[in-house]
Amino acid sequence: MPELPEVETTRRGVTPGLVGTIIERVTVRNPQLRWPLPPDLPERLAGQRVLGVTRRAKYLLVEFADGTLIVHLGMSGSLRFVPQGTPPEKHDHVDWQLSSGQLLRYRDPRRFGAVLWHIGPIELHPLLAKLGPEPLSDAFDGEHLFRSVQGRTIAIKQAIMDNHLVVGVGNIYANEALFHAGIHPARTAGRLSREECARLADTIKLVLARAIEAGGSTLRDFVGAGGEPGYFQQTYYVYARDDEPCRHCGTPIRQLRQGQRSSYYCPLCQPC
Repeated sequence: MPELPEVETTRRGVTPGLVGTIIERVTVRNPQLRWPLPPDLPERLAGQRVLGVTRRAKYLLVEFADGTLIVHLGMSGSLRFVPQGTPPEKHDHVDWQLSSGQLLRYRDPRRFGAVLWHIGPIELHPLLAKLGPEPLSDAFDGEHLFRSVQGRTIAIKQAIMDNHLVVGVGNIYANEALFHAGIHPARTAGRLSREECARLADTIKLVLARAIEAGGSTLRDFVGAGGEPGYFQQTYYVYARDDEPCRHCGTPIRQLRQGQRSSYYCPLCQPC
């Protein structure tokens, strides 16, 4: 599913074509996404100018004078600019026709994404109110991580995927960051030292930044705003590489199940 780098790639891709334009018309073909689209959304947005596009965790926030459009890509969603008049396909659920002559199209084969409308301070929306700090911000560092995991008995991989501790560290990038930090994914979170937490916080930032540079990862459906795939999957060190040799030491990568997720690690580089 699209994780933080894919959502940030999308934000950067749509921002130049969205900000400053006026929404001329909204076409909703299927309102039944993860949550139903607001029935009055086309009327609310028609004639409004886009003031900005930001991101909080995996949510895209499109800012207008009297509210904010919240877009979540779910497991298979994407936003793409297409020429006006482009025939919609089966999974193209929402179109925004822009004053620039472009058409922004939301596609979501699995329909686990969302398009919502919020009036008022966006940080008070129920989906955003209890989120932890952004991983690439100064608010997230080794000291924050160390304090947050004190006394916790869950595995460190599950801890860093908890959006109350830090947002946006999904399964792919948690695996990669733990490898580069030399920490086994099943290590008890509360037993990590301050030094290990500092190293892990740094590698989370580094892995996410590199993934954004590469345009994210394309495993199934994800493409950027121009239809281009991401390329970070070509540089994975452990994710989905079970039984392949470690790029550092040659030891076969192993897989284990943690909750509903697969974890990947090198038993030599990441001792338990």
